[in-house]
Amino acid sequence: MLIGEVARRSGVSARMLRHYESLGLVRPSGRTGSGYREYSEKDIQRIFHVESLRAVGLSLREIGRALDDPGCTPSALVDDLIRRTRERIAVETELLTRLHRIHAADPVGWEDVLQVVTLLGALGSKSADARQRAALASVDEVPVEALVEAVLGEGDPHVAGALRWALARSGGSGPALLADGLGSSEAAVRERAVRSLAEMPGGEATALLRDALGSPDAVVRGYAALALGTRGEADAVPALVDLVVAGTNDTDAADALSLLAGDDTAADRIAAVLVDRLSRDTTGASARGRLTQALAGVPGAASSRALRELLHDEDRAVALTAAYLLQLRDVG
Repeated sequence: MLIGEVARRSGVSARMLRHYESLGLVRPSGRTGSGYREYSEKDIQRIFHVESLRAVGLSLREIGRALDDPGCTPSALVDDLIRRTRERIAVETELLTRLHRIHAADPVGWEDVLQVVTLLGALGSKSADARQRAALASVDEVPVEALVEAVLGEGDPHVAGALRWALARSGGSGPALLADGLGSSEAAVRERAVRSLAEMPGGEATALLRDALGSPDAVVRGYAALALGTRGEADAVPALVDLVVAGTNDTDAADALSLLAGDDTAADRIAAVLVDRLSRDTTGASARGRLTQALAGVPGAASSRALRELLHDEDRAVALTAAYLLQLRDVG
């Protein structure tokens, strides 16, 4: 079969067939008396093999190796192709993400585009100082998606604080994007997400923090409770008491409980929760001491009564603490 007929049947141009021949991929088995290339059925079959391998992304060099090298296994080639394809997709995805963020910034001119590109690059810098400067300069200039991605991946506490500050002032879809971080499989990401939400104003952030009270992660529950306590959310009381018992941010937790005890009903409810935890056999001595001290910040008759009862506690440290706190109340 002559080259023109082969080109028509295979869909491969005569020019490409000549190129394949120059590379040694497909050589016609013979020549006519006039010197024209003549392809056998086996040659045509090889052409289709070449085209099939090109279709899955192999280079012509790799195709030649695959067809002619007995030591080249298909699985090894495919594994390598998968790896390179994933790398290429990652690069293209990163580029697409960056383009979307530039578009979201709604640049007016090329100077705006360059400014956004510069800030995005700085947020990904290896220098903590550069990242911090970018965070402090990024409000209204970098899309919130970039800030969320940066804060969820930031390990430096100073840079993270700057990013949380920028997020709190950015508005928009920040809370919804941070919600994904709360469900991360990485504990550090979950903590960064809840701490960022804790600094964000508005009902959406508050609702997500309420949901976080049910998280299996004690760190997430703790930060959510502290934030909700400062917002006057009574649902945070049990988790705040847990912090007091655990000795984790217990002073802040006690302050939040005091803030929540703004009226007699709330104060009596909080005092009852603290007394209940004090009475549990599983509560250790140090935890009972912290619970007693937390009662001091809760006004009202119920907490005073609880402190008087603790004057006779078997734990002398608890009894002395109660006596001291009652004395302060009497002085007050």
